[in-house]
Amino acid sequence: MNDKIYFQIIKEDTKMKKITLSIFLMLGIIMSLPQDLPAEKQLTALQILEKVDDVINAPKDQDLKIKLILVDKNGKEKIREMSMLQKGSDKRMVKFLSPANQKGIAFLSLPNDIMYLYLPAFKKVRRIASHVKNTKFAGTDFTYEDIEAIRYLEKYNPELMKKENDSYILQLKPKKEVKTDYSKLVIWIRADNFYPFKIEYYNKNRTLYKIMLREKIEKVNGYWISKESEMEDLKAKHKTKMCIVNVKFDSGILEKQFSKRYLNR
Repeated sequence: MNDKIYFQIIKEDTKMKKITLSIFLMLGIIMSLPQDLPAEKQLTALQILEKVDDVINAPKDQDLKIKLILVDKNGKEKIREMSMLQKGSDKRMVKFLSPANQKGIAFLSLPNDIMYLYLPAFKKVRRIASHVKNTKFAGTDFTYEDIEAIRYLEKYNPELMKKENDSYILQLKPKKEVKTDYSKLVIWIRADNFYPFKIEYYNKNRTLYKIMLREKIEKVNGYWISKESEMEDLKAKHKTKMCIVNVKFDSGILEKQFSKRYLNR
């Protein structure tokens, strides 16, 4: 072997040893880094839905004045006004303020799936049976079940379908003991604040028949709220738009206001 080839081999061998040494040094540095640094934590479906419940029921109480716009398949509109009081996450009182033929109609939802309806024409309070709570409320596209105050986790088992475009998509299936006409809900949730902005409702035949969209999601006095929402009945081609014109949070609404005797006041 001539000297030129010999020194070339020595040079290459030395170069390889330096590369190998560099690799081992890098591995040593990596191995010496703290091993308990977690990657971005993936939330479970239960954790996501719990955050949703906490966000939409965050105020101690809510006092809302709402404008309803009912739109039929021909685009014809009817305007109604109502008030909505809520305390905590399981008590809600809804009353129509106008028009004259709707004024005074009132709905009360209480814990344990208890609901009452007051119709001024009959001057009588009646309890809403579980099997009819999916009936539409006063001609709107919201059923009694849709407007009750609830925590989703109490009624549904969630499954995380996917996360896309900074949103979580959950599938909610009713728990065995829950009586409902919905076979499932699919709900879109903002990942930044856990506010739900779209809900698909599927009937017992597992057919999509209603969609609710929530828009103008804003923070008011520290609480997230949707200033405008719309429920669409796909089969009837009818929509109900709900616009919040005034909102008060934590105003000290009394517990006694959520009772049967306050329905006709």
